[in-house]
Amino acid sequence: MISFLFAVSDITTNAANAPHFPYSATLSLIVGFIAAATIGSIAWYNSKRPTGWEDKERPDFVPDVDKSDFIAETDK
Repeated sequence: MISFLFAVSDITTNAANAPHFPYSATLSLIVGFIAAATIGSIAWYNSKRPTGWEDKERPDFVPDVDKSDFIAETDK
């Protein structure tokens, strides 16, 4: 009986101490970075250009966002 308890405790401690890699955390960090970079790029190219960037063209892959959809009219 005692040897059985040692065997069971050895199995559980080995499983608990086994090295593991946090795949879900790594995947969520990668997806989050890609999403942030994409949203930031769209916002950058649709914003007013800073000094020195006024004459630059918008890349073809960046959608044109109509700002009137997001700005509330205060004249009402």
